[in-house]
Amino acid sequence: MVGLTGGIGSGKSAVSRLLAEHGAVVIDADLVAREVVEPGTEGLAEVVAEFGERVLRPDGTLDRPKLGALVFADPEKLQALNGIVHPLIGQRTADLLAQARAAGARVLVHDVPLLVESHLAEAYDAVVVVAAEPETQLHRLTTLRGMSEQEARQRIAAQAPLADKLAVATHVIANDGPLEELAAQVDRLWHDLTAEEASTT
Repeated sequence: MVGLTGGIGSGKSAVSRLLAEHGAVVIDADLVAREVVEPGTEGLAEVVAEFGERVLRPDGTLDRPKLGALVFADPEKLQALNGIVHPLIGQRTADLLAQARAAGARVLVHDVPLLVESHLAEAYDAVVVVAAEPETQLHRLTTLRGMSEQEARQRIAAQAPLADKLAVATHVIANDGPLEELAAQVDRLWHDLTAEEASTT
């Protein structure tokens, strides 16, 4: 199984999408994180118990920007949120991986933004890090996602430094250029991943 990670604004989602186009089964930790706090779930009930009704939209769904503004400005609140959702995400991810293996998936990619922060590197056969300099991340977050510079800097600072990610990488995708230039690197990565998978079976 392959772990895929990278800082916010690094272009990791584009790499994930390209790998899926090659045929990888991608389990996206962010999507799983959304699933476990959908209305009616245990996760949402626990988040509301911790942070109050203020983190809900009028329709009863989680107001993720509001919650994000709360937790990324306060390490203790972020730790509390992670303590609620991480076990739920872990169980749901295990279920999805079991389904993919049962279906005979050739390459399993687990897209995990906080792989390094959660000390998960050893759980994977390979770790792919999408690397971008902080200046690149800041530019993408402010221009493509509409964040304020302060919010973008907080989000970047809340994640592990690039050096920590590179320390656990078995493969690195350098992505400080336009996203369109990723394809050739992902082609090479796919070749390497399928060769590695073949050598272990």
